[in-house]
Amino acid sequence: MNATSTNKAASFNDIQTKDINHHFTPFSDNKELSECGSRVISKAKGVYIYDDNGNKLLDGMAGLWCVNIGYGRQELVDVATKQMAELPYYNLFFKTTHAPAAKLAAKIASLAPEHMNKVFFTGSGSEANDTVFRMVRRYWDLKGEPTKKQFISRENAYHGSTVVGASLGGMGYMHEQGDLPIEGISHIDQPYFFKDGGELTEEAFGIKAAQSLEAKILELGEDNVAAFIAEPFQGAGGVIVPPTSYWPEIKRILAKYDILLVVDEVISGFGRTGEWFASQYYDLKPDLMPIAKGLSSGYLPIGGVIVGDRVADTLIEKGGDFNHGFTYSGHPVAAAVALKNIELLESEGIVERVKNDISPYLQKRWQELAAHPIVGETRGLGMVAGLELVKDKKTKERIAPNAKAGGVCRDYSMANGLIMRPCGDTMIISPPLVITREEVDELIEKAVKTLNETAKFYNLM
Repeated sequence: MNATSTNKAASFNDIQTKDINHHFTPFSDNKELSECGSRVISKAKGVYIYDDNGNKLLDGMAGLWCVNIGYGRQELVDVATKQMAELPYYNLFFKTTHAPAAKLAAKIASLAPEHMNKVFFTGSGSEANDTVFRMVRRYWDLKGEPTKKQFISRENAYHGSTVVGASLGGMGYMHEQGDLPIEGISHIDQPYFFKDGGELTEEAFGIKAAQSLEAKILELGEDNVAAFIAEPFQGAGGVIVPPTSYWPEIKRILAKYDILLVVDEVISGFGRTGEWFASQYYDLKPDLMPIAKGLSSGYLPIGGVIVGDRVADTLIEKGGDFNHGFTYSGHPVAAAVALKNIELLESEGIVERVKNDISPYLQKRWQELAAHPIVGETRGLGMVAGLELVKDKKTKERIAPNAKAGGVCRDYSMANGLIMRPCGDTMIISPPLVITREEVDELIEKAVKTLNETAKFYNLM
């Protein structure tokens, strides 16, 4: 750090100064942070987080889509403490296992679609998608079809930030850093009706977007395509909920060709749609399903891949050693916490409550925001929702160039005590599944205030 930066850092509190001087933060402009400092989050309870200045914020993003059970669950603290005292760590390599990993795998398999009975553990969703990449290519090699290497994904999708994960994702700003995507990965149209629907009906557009998959298969050659990977709804892309016609057409196309389906459930799994997995909501039959986030409600890092029987059976019966894994695969403390998290989701009927009570209420209240002068569209599913910031509702013209309005709106939102996330000029939420109706009302009230302030900033109210 230069002298100027050091002097600036001296004006911040001790934690902020340490952060500026020594912490290289993810998905951040670290130079900008050295000027303004990060907000220091010090504690959390229920659906609220608190910073070290005593500000209380309703966490409309459940951390990073992950704190499904809410903050401050002592039950998870207790099980972590107990497990750390008994077995704080051991690996799953070299013919060893431990009870937390085995029990968690069995529990996940019992909740997953019927044809999915094996779980490979990772430390994150990004690692899960790296694992998928290797499993799929190994599967086709063992099937005697080594030319099937190509993965098809979607523009504006997010599948992690490792080299493979970022390549599978379709976000240009990530591809610009590191000469991505790597070879063997192609991207097709996303089902983003608001942006790309034009004069088509939503149903017609959904079919058209899905058919870009078949076009890409034919372009690459059926014998070269290994798998199609997709989120059930695109999360970090802006809560892009596909038209109802989209997934049936995708299923038709995949049935026509011998290509694996990978459904990325890192965000959507463990109750967020009102089903344990969004694959069940959309009646999908994935061959592989990456998971993370809600698996432990973010209390400890853990992820995995739920593997369908046809892939698992081939890898096990024909594959010998699967030379892949991580030091912290199925970490015993993380696995114990994840198992307890699932038990709480079950015993408290949280997934059923999402389906029958709180998600319909959230979506009803969120839809009210569509009347606001700078909202071009509201959309959502289960416990995720998004809205489009526009200058003109009819033309869909954006408020400002280079998606600046989203950042302005985010800053007003945080000042108003609400965490909303900008994805370009789309504002999104994904609150903890345990949010109450009263807290939803508070979220909407703060969102309206934020939209009003954003509109006034741009002289649109």
